[in-house]
Amino acid sequence: MPTLTYLQAISSALRDELRADSRVLLMGEDIGVFGGAFKVTDGFVDEFGTDRVMDTPLAESGIIGTAIGAAVVGMRPVCEMQFSDFISCGFDQLVNVAGKMHYRQGLAVPLVVRLPSGGGFSGGPFHSQNPEAWFMHSPGIKVVAPSTAEDAKGLLHAAIHDPNPVCYMEHKHLYRRVKDDVPSGVYETPFTARVAQPGSDLVVIAYGAMVPVALEAVSDGLDGASVEVLDLRSLVPLDEEAILDSVERCSKVVIVDEANATCAAGAQVAALIAEKGFESLDGPVVRVATPDVPIPFSPPLEQAVLPGVDRVREACRELLAY
Repeated sequence: MPTLTYLQAISSALRDELRADSRVLLMGEDIGVFGGAFKVTDGFVDEFGTDRVMDTPLAESGIIGTAIGAAVVGMRPVCEMQFSDFISCGFDQLVNVAGKMHYRQGLAVPLVVRLPSGGGFSGGPFHSQNPEAWFMHSPGIKVVAPSTAEDAKGLLHAAIHDPNPVCYMEHKHLYRRVKDDVPSGVYETPFTARVAQPGSDLVVIAYGAMVPVALEAVSDGLDGASVEVLDLRSLVPLDEEAILDSVERCSKVVIVDEANATCAAGAQVAALIAEKGFESLDGPVVRVATPDVPIPFSPPLEQAVLPGVDRVREACRELLAY
């Protein structure tokens, strides 16, 4: 298997789908001639042409609205929101049109919205958000967030094949920092959680860029403790069975979430554990998240607010000693 970066794995999945299925088309700002803000679609327009790799106006609502129309007549559009933060400009089309169309009219909307998300590169408050919880709250939309290159490819294939609108959260900090052996060709990664590291004394639950943070935080064994790391991979649907199984085996839980803490995905996981896994707990459910502040431009301030290895390690040690 070739070794690919997270970014190359996403690019590979898009190429595979464009080659395999004439219904697949890409839409977004500067994705054609320029090759995308992060060069995910670099060279695509030369191979597939401007009819299938479409540069759009700076109008997120128009991009998603057009893609919805294409999806309901049988196409499989993949939209890029250059930065996930900009999805707010297309919120109505995604939440109130794409997300409700099957309920209202019985129509499939096989639409993928690629959302380059997250901080860690001094992008400031308008280029560093993690808005996945906005869409977890809106029925009719699936939400996935890969942490590895292998899953980045497989989850994107699965999202493109899904008949529902899917928000595909791709973390910018992982683009060129994560590498894996990635299978060639088309394959699907299920919308379920995976055990990234088995353990029995405590489980750290994370997704996206927080999975490598969690793995590094517990890499020294935390004074001999056996620590599990559960990678959610999918937020909608949420793999409740896998979460509760880890809680039952490990008894202590730390949830790591890069998004602002209030009403984040981690809050939903904590609520699930409180409702359905309470009898398995030997301590409080501990959350490590970003405070409810805009992400600063300043690198030291950004590092101070985003969950990091030291904060996760400290939370684990305190809970193990509870």
